[in-house]
Amino acid sequence: MVLNDVVSPALTLTRRWVQLLLGLLIFGLSLALMIQGVIGVPPWDVLTQGIVRHTGLPFGLLTVVLSGLILLLWIPIRQKPGIGTVLNALLVGPGVELGFLIFPVPTEMWARILSFALGLLLNGIATGMYIGARFGPGPRDGLMTGLHRMTGKPIWIVRTSIEAVVLLCGWLLGGNVGLGTLAFALLIGPLAGYFMPLLLVPAAVARGDVDPDPDAAPA
Repeated sequence: MVLNDVVSPALTLTRRWVQLLLGLLIFGLSLALMIQGVIGVPPWDVLTQGIVRHTGLPFGLLTVVLSGLILLLWIPIRQKPGIGTVLNALLVGPGVELGFLIFPVPTEMWARILSFALGLLLNGIATGMYIGARFGPGPRDGLMTGLHRMTGKPIWIVRTSIEAVVLLCGWLLGGNVGLGTLAFALLIGPLAGYFMPLLLVPAAVARGDVDPDPDAAPA
């Protein structure tokens, strides 16, 4: 590796923090856009909506509360949170509430579809950003990977099982299930899979760890 390829540890850490915090903010805003589209929401948000209907509590507050409860489920499966995990649990909910204040509620069907589509795209980008920052998975992602490790079941079976249970509970409570829910289920995987490699923050390389230029002449 030549000197031009050196990645400063300080710059890398700064990028990781900026990418994490910005990614969590965009994630919250993306949920607000999808929710306000009123054509269906992601499974976990169907559950949150259902609880909102029965408690009257703000959506963002319940998002934080549910994230905390999910983190408690990490204990028996021995999943260890990172700082990104904790910040995910604390910041996504306020991000949703901020989105409710910023974005107008669309009334025309084309505007509702556009709101959901933009939210879905931003959700994929935000997922790549906060996971790519390498500070730990979100509470829901960690539950999925922890159960995958603990049970040995394929990751898609674990994720599908969790989200099916969550979706059913949310629907029974009155959450909004629709075509948007199906679109999210089908498209969020490919979107996140596309953006995660692009937004992965590379590991820092200190100058003392730089290898000699392989093309340089020997001394």
